[in-house]
Amino acid sequence: MATLSVIVPATDRPPTLLRATAAIARAAAPPEQLIVVDDPPGLSAASARNAGALRARGDLLVFVDADVEVHPDAFARIRAAFDADPALTAVFGSYDDAPGADGTVSAFRNLLHHHVHHSGAGPAETFWAGLGAVRREAFVAAGGFDAGRFPHPSIEDIELGARLAAGGARLRLDPTIQGKHLKVWTVGRMVWTDFARRGVPWVELQLRTGRVSAALNCGWRHRLSAAACVAGSASALLRRPVGIAACGAALVALNHAFYALLARRRGGREAVVGVGLHALHHLTAVAALPAGLVAHAHEWGRGMSRGEVQRSARAPAPPALGALPAAGRASAPVPVLAAVGPAGTPPAPVPEDDPGLLATPRARTA
Repeated sequence: MATLSVIVPATDRPPTLLRATAAIARAAAPPEQLIVVDDPPGLSAASARNAGALRARGDLLVFVDADVEVHPDAFARIRAAFDADPALTAVFGSYDDAPGADGTVSAFRNLLHHHVHHSGAGPAETFWAGLGAVRREAFVAAGGFDAGRFPHPSIEDIELGARLAAGGARLRLDPTIQGKHLKVWTVGRMVWTDFARRGVPWVELQLRTGRVSAALNCGWRHRLSAAACVAGSASALLRRPVGIAACGAALVALNHAFYALLARRRGGREAVVGVGLHALHHLTAVAALPAGLVAHAHEWGRGMSRGEVQRSARAPAPPALGALPAAGRASAPVPVLAAVGPAGTPPAPVPEDDPGLLATPRARTA
């Protein structure tokens, strides 16, 4: 059976970290190793995950965000997925339908993610690091997360998945692998994330690679929904109530299953509010399209030919991972980590003399 190294990036020291690590420790079929990267403060999520990978000893690297409370059977399902398919390179899951953060916006955002992932189950061309596992050898061969291109939490996991898929790797979305999302969302944070952290870099990624994705929220239903929102906004500016009503009806028809989920979990009032938030979500994505084109043109303006841009998108990003020994041991100091043993024992400081781990500046209990 494959061994698991769970990596939790936590350099922003979120208040949800203890809940996240406690859920990992008490899960069934727990990981053989838990690595929490919580230092230095401000280290990007991509860099923190890469640092954790340098210390991993497991056959599988399981990435869990510090604001995700994994379900008790999450690791058992991950092990089962790889045992059932020896050719599988990576598998990732979904948020559950009972968000841990209260509030209309938080519930909308987390249930939208749940719905999109449950609608896209099966073979994938992307990856999700909120709760996802990848074979360590494949991760190292791909160069890990591109920490240089993504200094902030963004689409570094999607970009990694695109590189893996381009190399022939088999990836799968299994929405039965679930975790509870504890993040609190506001309208402002949602718009900023959708535009600057997701939309613009996603447009750039597709332009760099020359591949237009139809995965998850890039599918035809989402594109038609975005078109309906744009048309509805134009009708509002032109003061055409019939057009507004028609576009609203189209949006509801295209996404009735999601709005029904909102109604079941949050009630009718929040479902109605959710339609408006969904329209804002789509309009933000549309606004990211020209911004992404400008950003990509700026990259070309720095002297990169199209072929060079495409090669850079496929190339291993963090050079340090390319030199990682086959045994998976680090060759240079990395940020503070903590490890957990088998059978769900509580997290404990990493021993200085552990032959399988490089001594760190300091270690603490996660």
